Amino acid sequence: MASLVYNTGLNAALTGGIDFDADSFKIMLVTNAYTADKDAHEDRADVTNEASGTGYTSGGAATTVTVTKDNTNDRVDIDFSDVSFTSSTITAAGGVIYKDTGTAANDILVAYLDFGGDVSSTAGTFTVSVTTPLRFSN
Repeated sequence: MASLVYNTGLNAALTGGIDFDADSFKIMLVTNAYTADKDAHEDRADVTNEASGTGYTSGGAATTVTVTKDNTNDRVDIDFSDVSFTSSTITAAGGVIYKDTGTAANDILVAYLDFGGDVSSTAGTFTVSVTTPLRFSN
């Protein structure tokens, strides 16, 4: 499965339901049993098969958002900082970025990050790096 942007997240970003400069965001880990559905999955309560393990907290970890306007290339990039789970023993196949409200049914899904297969840590640091920003261009 490829990485994707959830339709609800895109809609919320364009209609004011998400403010990338002010809202809180997290990245949660999911196993290879999770199948992201950009049409049907809208909030964190729709995400199944969350990863678990030593050093991982249910719901994931906070990520910092940087919004950069680039007038030269006529685009806006939305970048998410790396998140790390130290001293962890985890296996995950992907990550879900979401707006964190503290209630799963209200946490708007933004994007799914496909790791390309299972990635594991054993009593080490598991780091998720978002290498490609969300990009709006014209």
